[in-house]
Amino acid sequence: MAKGRIIKALSGYYYVSDENNVVWQCRARGLFKKKGITPLVGDQVEFDPTGEKEGYVQNVLPRKNELIRPPVANIDLAVVVVSFDEPPFNPYLLDKILVHTEYAGIQSLICINKMDLERKKGKQEDIDAMIQLYQSIGYPVITTSAKENEEIEQLKKHLAGKISVFAGPSGVGKSSLLSRIFPGRDLETGQVSTKLKRGRHTTRHVELLPFKEGGAVADTPGFSQLDFRHMEKEELSDCFIDLRAYSPQCKFRGCLHVSEPDCAVQEALENGGIHPERYEHYVQFLQEMNEKKRRY
Repeated sequence: MAKGRIIKALSGYYYVSDENNVVWQCRARGLFKKKGITPLVGDQVEFDPTGEKEGYVQNVLPRKNELIRPPVANIDLAVVVVSFDEPPFNPYLLDKILVHTEYAGIQSLICINKMDLERKKGKQEDIDAMIQLYQSIGYPVITTSAKENEEIEQLKKHLAGKISVFAGPSGVGKSSLLSRIFPGRDLETGQVSTKLKRGRHTTRHVELLPFKEGGAVADTPGFSQLDFRHMEKEELSDCFIDLRAYSPQCKFRGCLHVSEPDCAVQEALENGGIHPERYEHYVQFLQEMNEKKRRY
């Protein structure tokens, strides 16, 4: 059997790039459905060629991680794109995305896009404070402008040799950044709704775009499943890097860091070691998890 990576899934077909970068149009074995296995873009697979660049996927090799929505596997880096004005910055949503990338075991890079607009609107002080916070936690942060082609080369350095996925609210310029990274490729971009102040989704399916510096970038419809249905409450604090640094020092194993005595996380919060907004988001996520558990 030949080996390759699924680079696109569309209309029941899986497009597999083999070790020679030849793309095969494949169907999946019916056995996968019986076993509850769904091949994902990014999967390393074994396939049987059956004709001229056609074949059947026979086996999905073990994954190091996976996301549900977007359905993509074996990701090395999540580029979490935000803006500060169009659409407005949403720290709650940023932290929710970061929790999900941490839970999946995916390294994250925060990318503040539309810097040309932010400078015109005098947002630099707010941006500097946000950068300082997330860098102090341990997340790398870069600033870009897809419109002005600003710091795109710096972004490419982070992507080189990795399988990457872009995440973030619609309208922040993910497709515009991809158009800069892959010049000449026809990538749809969406405008921000002036009425709702949020973006419109443009990408319709998941596809890995080969990166000339090595690796690939996943063009996806975005992160649409950000609930906590598959996460236990006791796992949540491990997905906050700043809380995770203190939680082993708590007196009680399984401490949820809300009302328990001798909680190292609450002590760090009081002493300024944890940012109040980050802790507030943690508590809100716990409440959301409790509501979801009752519902399901």
